[in-house]
Amino acid sequence: MSAEANGRAALLMVAAMALFAIEDAFIKLLGAGMGVGLLLVLTGLPGAAIFWIRLRLRGGRMLSRDILRPVVLLRTLGEIIGAVGFVTALAKGDLAATAAILQVLPLALVMGGALFLGETVGWRRWLSVILGFAGVLLILRPGTQSFDPVMLWAVVGVFGLALRDLVTRLVPADLPSDILSGAAYGAIVPAGIVLILLRSETLAMPTPIEWVHVAGTVVFGVSGYAVMVAALRMGEASMVAPFRYARLGFALIIAALVFGERPDALTLAGAALIAGAGGYAMWREARLRGGGRQVVGSLLRASRRRRGDGTR
Repeated sequence: MSAEANGRAALLMVAAMALFAIEDAFIKLLGAGMGVGLLLVLTGLPGAAIFWIRLRLRGGRMLSRDILRPVVLLRTLGEIIGAVGFVTALAKGDLAATAAILQVLPLALVMGGALFLGETVGWRRWLSVILGFAGVLLILRPGTQSFDPVMLWAVVGVFGLALRDLVTRLVPADLPSDILSGAAYGAIVPAGIVLILLRSETLAMPTPIEWVHVAGTVVFGVSGYAVMVAALRMGEASMVAPFRYARLGFALIIAALVFGERPDALTLAGAALIAGAGGYAMWREARLRGGGRQVVGSLLRASRRRRGDGTR
C-alpha cells in the first residue's frame, strides 16, 4: 500500500468521523422530543431500505438464508444492543460524554479478541485497555453526585458494538457487507417496536422539523459509512484506524456549539485518557504487524496534493 494512498485514506477517515459526529447530533436533537423506540424505528427503516436497494442494483437479495446464519444472527444481536445503548445515551445524556465513552470500543475489541478469539495481546496493550476503562470511570464517577445512570447505556452500547465487530471477524468473506448492514438496520426496527411497547411510549406523528432531523440522521449516517468503507479500502486499516478518534474532537465541538455542553475537567481528562490509550493500542498493533511509520507524512503529502501545491 503506497504512502499516498494511506494519506488520502486518513483524510477520508477524518471526514467520515465528522459525518458520524453530525449524525450523533441529529439523534440527540430527535431524542429531545421523541422516545428511543420510535427513533430507532424511524432511522432503521430508511437505513435498511438503502442497503436493500444497493443489493438489488448489484443483483443480490436481502431476504436470503444468509441472514439466518448463526454468525449473522449473533452479529445482528450485537448491533441491536449497541444501537439501543448508544441511542439511549445520546438521546437522554450528554453528547460529549457519550462520544468519549464510545471511543473505548477499540480497546474493548482488544480485550474481546484476547478473551474470546485467542488473539495474542502483550502487556503494553493490556495496560492500554486498563487505562482506557479507567478513563470511562473518570467520566462516569459512580458513587458520586456527578454520576448519571443514563450514561451506563453508553457502556452497554460499547459492549454491544464490540460483540458485533468481534463476530464480524468470523463472518465468511463471501457474504456481502450490504447484507450484514441491511440485516442490522432491519433488526433495529422490531427492537424499536419492542421498546415502544415495554416503555409505553406515546406515539405521535413527527413534526416537520423532526422529519428533517430523521433525514439528517440517515443521510449523514449512511454517508459516513460509505466514506469510512472507502477509507478502509484505500489504505491500510492499521494506519487509518487511529484517525477514528477525530470523531471525539468533532463531538466536543458540536456539543459545545449546538447543545451548550461544558464538560468538566474530569470528563475531559477521561476522554483524553481513552483517546491516548486507544491510539497507543492501535499504533502498537500496527507496529507488531509491520506497519510503517509514515502515516503523518503521508497525510501531509496528500493534503498538499489536494491544495494543488504537490507534484503528481
